[in-house]
Amino acid sequence: MTEIDYGAIARDAGLARVGARPPLPSYIKEMWQRRHFAVKMARYRIEASLAQNRLGLAWVVLNPLLQAAVYGFVFGLIMDRGSRAGLNFIPFLVTGFFVFQFFAQSFSQGAKSITGNTSLVRSLGFPRMLLPVSAVIRQIYELVPMMIVLAFILVGFGEMPSWKWLLVPPILALMTLFNTGVALIAARLTVHLRDMTQIIPVITRLIMYMTGIFYSLEEVLADNPPWMLTVAQLNPVHDYIQMVRACVLEGQEVNTLILVTAFVAAFGFFGAGIYFFWSAEERYGRD
Repeated sequence: MTEIDYGAIARDAGLARVGARPPLPSYIKEMWQRRHFAVKMARYRIEASLAQNRLGLAWVVLNPLLQAAVYGFVFGLIMDRGSRAGLNFIPFLVTGFFVFQFFAQSFSQGAKSITGNTSLVRSLGFPRMLLPVSAVIRQIYELVPMMIVLAFILVGFGEMPSWKWLLVPPILALMTLFNTGVALIAARLTVHLRDMTQIIPVITRLIMYMTGIFYSLEEVLADNPPWMLTVAQLNPVHDYIQMVRACVLEGQEVNTLILVTAFVAAFGFFGAGIYFFWSAEERYGRD
C-alpha cells in the first residue's frame, strides 16, 4: 500500500507547519506589527513590580541611588579612591553606576524573558523575540527618571550643563542596540542552559569591576603597558559609560578606539542577537 506523503500535500496547498519559523524579513515585519505588545508588557511589568511598595515608581531611582551611595562610601571615603584619581567623584560614580544598571538589568531581565514566561510562550502565537525586546524597553522606561535625577546630581556637585549633554540620548540609543543584542543572546542561551541564570550575576559583577565604575581605568592603568589600557577599552560597557561621562563631566575624554568599539559592538551585537535568537524560534516553549 502506497504511503501518503502528507507533508508534500500540505506544502502544495500552501499550509505551514504549526510553530514553523518564518523567514527573517517576515519575522521582523510581524514583530513591528505587534510592537505595542512589547511596550504594554514593559509598562505592566514596571507597575506590577512596584505595586506593593508605598514609594512605588520612586524605587526605580532610589534602588540604584542607594547602591551607588554604598559604593561611594566605600570607594570615595573609606578607600579615598576618588581624590587620588583627581575626580569629581560623586558625579563620576553615579553617572557610571546609572548607565551600568541599564546594561546589567537589560542583560539579566532579557535572559529570563523566555524561561520566565513559559505559559505565555506555549499558549499564544507571536514572535518570541518580543519578550527580550520588552525587557529592554522596560529598562529604557526606568532609565529616564534616573537620567533626570542624574542631571540634578551633576548640577549639585558643580557640573554645569553644556551643549554636550545633548549627545547623551544618542549614546544611550546606541547602547540600547548593544543591550538588545546581549538580551537576545542571553535569552536563547538560558533556554538551552537553565544554569545560565546562576552564572549571569557572576558575569555581571565581573563586568562591573572591569568597567571602571568606581575608578578611572585611564588613571589606574596609566603606568602600565599601553596594551592593558587598549584591552580595557575594548569593553563596550566601559566605552558607553566613558562616552556619557565625557559629555557631562569635565576632564573626561574619549579616543578613536572607544568610539569605534562602541559603534561596532552596538550594531554587531544587535545583528548577531537577532539572527541567533530567530534561528531557534521553533524551540522556544518546547525545550
